[in-house]
Amino acid sequence: MASENLTPSEYIKHHLQNLTYGQHPDGSWGIAETSQQASDMGFWAIHLDTMGFSIGLGILFLWLFRMAATKATAGTPTGLQNFVEMMVEFIDKSVKESFHGKSKVIGPLALTIFVWIFLMNLMDLVPVDFVPTLVAKNIFGLEYFKIVPTTDINATLGMSLSVFFLIVFYSISIKGVGGFVKELTLQPFNTPIMIPFNFLLEMVGLLAKPVSLALRLFGNLYAGELIFILIAVLPWFAQWALSVPWAIFHILVITLQAFIFMMLTIVYLSMAHEEH
Repeated sequence: MASENLTPSEYIKHHLQNLTYGQHPDGSWGIAETSQQASDMGFWAIHLDTMGFSIGLGILFLWLFRMAATKATAGTPTGLQNFVEMMVEFIDKSVKESFHGKSKVIGPLALTIFVWIFLMNLMDLVPVDFVPTLVAKNIFGLEYFKIVPTTDINATLGMSLSVFFLIVFYSISIKGVGGFVKELTLQPFNTPIMIPFNFLLEMVGLLAKPVSLALRLFGNLYAGELIFILIAVLPWFAQWALSVPWAIFHILVITLQAFIFMMLTIVYLSMAHEEH
């Protein structure tokens, strides 16, 4: 375990710190070597580990599904083909049950969201010290390294804002600018005097969608990662007794969170396609 020279509190803080690249106070650019340096870099700093694993797992998803598609056969299918077909059928059924508009984008979007988030969540089952210490620190000399992108609020908020922009885009495309404005100002009370109240109420509901998507995914995965880190500071015999049951339970959590994010995206986009 990598906590030989760290107190439990320092060990936990160390494992919750991202590999951050940004501008130092002296004007130079580089990787933060301490948590204080990372904090001083401000808003425009980039979490290299979050970006790297997010993009890498996205490429892995595209490669696996493309390989299954190019090698698909009507004869005896491979295990990968069976898995991909099962996933596509599952997503297709979920979209048909929840999406009431017509769009060629929603199905592929839902598939991408579910598989991509599931892969990012799955990194939470990798032992806490394996990649950050044995690989990142010993081989590349990196002090900080997080491998679970969904434990970074920047990643979950970025995905939820993308969904939010799609909601606004489809709302305007389907209803027009006037229809979208009326939706925000004439609901639930269809009278001019209530427009300010309607607008405030509808804007709160609209902005709550990306916030709820981001915080729900981030909160659940951050809590799960924190529990794994807490288990890692315990004696070795306690680690095995607690980490295995928690990992088995966490498989349900990571799958459920990917499913919830996907379903809420489908429902929100279905609402955006509805004309009142």
